Amino acid sequence: MKSCLLKFCRLLCVMLTLPLYLMEITGLYGMYKRVFPWLAYNITFSYNDKMHKTKRDLFRNMRKFANRDGTLRLLEIGCGSGANFKFYPDGCTVTCTDPNPHFEKYLRLSMDASTHLTYDTFVVVSGEDMEAVRDESVDVVVCTLVLCSVTDVQRVLQEVRRILRTGGAFYFLEHVVSDPSSSTYFLQQVFEPLWYYLGDGCMITRATWKDLEAAGFSELHLKHVEAPEVTRMIRPHIMGYSIK
Repeated sequence: MKSCLLKFCRLLCVMLTLPLYLMEITGLYGMYKRVFPWLAYNITFSYNDKMHKTKRDLFRNMRKFANRDGTLRLLEIGCGSGANFKFYPDGCTVTCTDPNPHFEKYLRLSMDASTHLTYDTFVVVSGEDMEAVRDESVDVVVCTLVLCSVTDVQRVLQEVRRILRTGGAFYFLEHVVSDPSSSTYFLQQVFEPLWYYLGDGCMITRATWKDLEAAGFSELHLKHVEAPEVTRMIRPHIMGYSIK
């Protein structure tokens, strides 16, 4: 009975998104990619307030992956508007990548507010293909709320391993699918078709921890957490870091 109800409700949601689907296949949805960076930038303030302790704890030990000379080269995949900058250790050099060039305006605002960092370049590339970044050229890679919207999670993780030096670390913070027995899981399954368009390709039913477990890192430090006071459908999170 529950399964039938789930399928029926999801079908209704799919039908509601048909206009958005038509916009996507005709190219009109591309206009939303200009609006989404503004939306993401403004949401960032609220999310960072609620997740401040979580992010602080996540990045607390990042300095230990610095080079012998003390420098720390960091690359962020899907940097967006620079929501993580204030949590990075003083003096590290940051390279930013994002497939949406319209984030750059808001990225510059975050750079101006985070003068404790040195900024290298902003590269418009997808996480699946970062050929502009040399092999083993960075100490740390960061990816937060990004693996939910990439086309191929495993391909992104392969690229992460390629550009990380041996002994370097990959930090992640992602919302994931809830336990199948929970009411949150039901909501995620029903509303994912709509969320996909509102979130610029975001999928809320991914079990991303399985991809991380299969990625081939030498160490994986991962834990499941509940994000406080955020929308129920994206409350289940995973966080941690992997070492190459």
